[in-house]
Amino acid sequence: MAIYGITRRSPLGIALAAGGGTLALLGARRKPSENNTATTSLLINTTPQEAYRFWRDFQNLPRFMNRLQNVTVLDNRRSRWTAAGPGGKPVTWEAEITEERENEMIAWRSLPGSDIEVDGRVEFQQAPAGRGTLIKVRLQFAPPFGTSGTIAKFLNKGASFVLRQDMRRLEALMEAGEIPTTAGQPHGRRDLVTGLMRAADPTRPLPRGTNLTDALAAGRRSA
Repeated sequence: MAIYGITRRSPLGIALAAGGGTLALLGARRKPSENNTATTSLLINTTPQEAYRFWRDFQNLPRFMNRLQNVTVLDNRRSRWTAAGPGGKPVTWEAEITEERENEMIAWRSLPGSDIEVDGRVEFQQAPAGRGTLIKVRLQFAPPFGTSGTIAKFLNKGASFVLRQDMRRLEALMEAGEIPTTAGQPHGRRDLVTGLMRAADPTRPLPRGTNLTDALAAGRRSA
């Protein structure tokens, strides 16, 4: 549209050129696509009030999110996040809370100047018959405008599976007060599947003899 408008030296042509340029800019700065969205949900034996209070203090998140190294709360709405990026290089961004309903949901997004664009949302729903709280989480990662996107691609790789494992660690943390680990404990020889799945999720290791392809496919489906 912009090119066509430029070739037409008339008021209509100028309007078309301006409109085409605007559409191009908006397309380049579009929100992260659904393909870059990680979502999961998990029923945890806790109340929405307890889950909300725990999550609302973002400094608790690195306790169960493996990729997060540190979150520093700057004020009531802003925080600074650091995660492990490609090659272990730290990735940092500042985020602000954009929407919040006490004991129900929290939404946040990264601020300009961050290494990566991040949009997050978590919802807390009371399960029927007092069976706990259904926690729904959605995360989106995208490169800042004008960058190559290497960091975003790294964080998006397997993001739903990683988020699912993070939520299982949260479940253990909120229900038992700690995340089980086998680190430092003696054990016999371990097959490849068990070793890989223990590394991915130490709270729910798979039994010996499980087919690796089937296990990973099941993990992707549950995520």
